[in-house]
Amino acid sequence: MRRHHQPGFMTGLSLLIPITLSTMAIVLLAPILPSLLQEFSGVAGHEYWVPMILTVPALCVAVFSPVAGMLGDWFGRRRLLIAALVAYGVVGVAPVFLTDLVAIIISRVGVGVAEALIMVLTTTMIGDYFKGAARDKWLAGQTAFASMSALLFFNLGGQLGRFGWRAPFWVYGVALVMLGLVLAFTWEPAEDCAADEAEHAPHHGGWAGFPWGRMAGIIAITIYGSVLFYTVQIQAGQGLALLGLRDPGEIGFLTSLASIGVPLGTFAYSRVGRVRVAWLLLVEFGLLTLGFLLMSKAGARLPFLGGCFINQFGAGMLLPTLLVWAMDGLPFDIRSRAAGMWTGAFSLGQFLCPVVVTFSGTYLGGLSGAFGLLSAAAGLGALGALLGLMKRGGGPVAGAGTVALHG
Repeated sequence: MRRHHQPGFMTGLSLLIPITLSTMAIVLLAPILPSLLQEFSGVAGHEYWVPMILTVPALCVAVFSPVAGMLGDWFGRRRLLIAALVAYGVVGVAPVFLTDLVAIIISRVGVGVAEALIMVLTTTMIGDYFKGAARDKWLAGQTAFASMSALLFFNLGGQLGRFGWRAPFWVYGVALVMLGLVLAFTWEPAEDCAADEAEHAPHHGGWAGFPWGRMAGIIAITIYGSVLFYTVQIQAGQGLALLGLRDPGEIGFLTSLASIGVPLGTFAYSRVGRVRVAWLLLVEFGLLTLGFLLMSKAGARLPFLGGCFINQFGAGMLLPTLLVWAMDGLPFDIRSRAAGMWTGAFSLGQFLCPVVVTFSGTYLGGLSGAFGLLSAAAGLGALGALLGLMKRGGGPVAGAGTVALHG
């Protein structure tokens, strides 16, 4: 086997860091959501439109990710990733200079398209460069890295929000720094992987042998789980505001404390050993159920944050479960398209999340009622996992034992 390149730690790191841009797209702005709602309160329907500033990138990722996956399989990964990082930095900073809500939302569409390429291509390239346990380690590392970066972005967004709602948008320029790492430590994966895996060049892109049935089931669960995953990250700030908190810095700090549950949940996933996927989903949806229930009943900050923490711990386990399950065993010539489909599904749930919460809250007495409904929805997910255990013995085995971040 001829090797042109040998992936090392910096190769993996250069692909881990850009995944934080997907977290940044929403978490960085969550502490300033109350400020944005106040700024554009004169716009008709602002209670629906303003949250779109946070989540419309997710809709674009949901729509464009499958296309991004096809482009990666057909034309190669690295050159598209480079272009996407440049675009992300430019359009991400644009709201600093914009005053119209529509123009800001349009700029966020650009962020979403670039984000789709970044998420799909970095995930795919990890699958291209690394094999076996190393591949699972770096894939799980993506989820852990994104989770830990959320703690930084909650606080950074809150602190910058004290200087006005525009200030956090400057942070999007960090994508240009990440570009330097990608240029220095990556290469076009086709050079090594095409000969390594069934001699497929990336531009062949046939659909023969694509696991449609398997991916359909994973995608359905991913959309469902993503709505539950992002609710706390999007709505915790608003929940704290309803409990009397107004300072964006304090909102960001308290939300980040609760969100420590995400990396802790990801770490717990990495240590559970080889476990049936249905068992993992049963535990994860169970934690989400309990967390939402506590949030819906909370009348003060501390119990509310406790519910958020339990919820986020379950969410931190759920994301790597779904990602490793989706990417397991995929050959080189279809890997990018499968990654695109999974990323699109997860981002569709992210986009639908505030719509579901706002709509249900309208008819169920506000945000607490919405949390109660989501608790019931997560409970149905746990019930579905339990039925899966009873009928099929738990489904495929998840390689959790091989995705520990260290060793």
